[in-house]
Amino acid sequence: MKQSLDLNTFAKALTDKGYDGYFFTQAAYPGKLKESIGSFLEAFRNCTDKPVFPDTLLLKTYLEWNGEDKPKVECNMWVKWENETFDVHKMNIERKDRYGHLMKKSELTNLTTEKVPVVKEALAKVLDTPKQPLFPQKRRFRM
Repeated sequence: MKQSLDLNTFAKALTDKGYDGYFFTQAAYPGKLKESIGSFLEAFRNCTDKPVFPDTLLLKTYLEWNGEDKPKVECNMWVKWENETFDVHKMNIERKDRYGHLMKKSELTNLTTEKVPVVKEALAKVLDTPKQPLFPQKRRFRM
């Protein structure tokens, strides 16, 4: 059973999972999650902005940022929005190089807010972890 959450509960649920950085809602409205969505909702109520997709908000954040000249990990979330309640239903995690070229991508669909992975799990989906050999070869000089 899917359960949509009000803005405060939604923001707390994602913050508890480690998504505590800055967000963009609909490619604008920068700020912490609650403030970013709140700014968009205010603009929507004033008829100065509207969602690109009906009843869906796009949230963007960085899961890893080490500077302009280093690779970064971006996270895009598609959030179902009805009657002032929110629920994540799709998520893309992308690792890009310093020039913005895609290095690795992971797409998660059929999500709910409670099924969203914690940040460490999300990062593990796109970060390359070096694989160690099962039996390390010993280098010896043989005669």
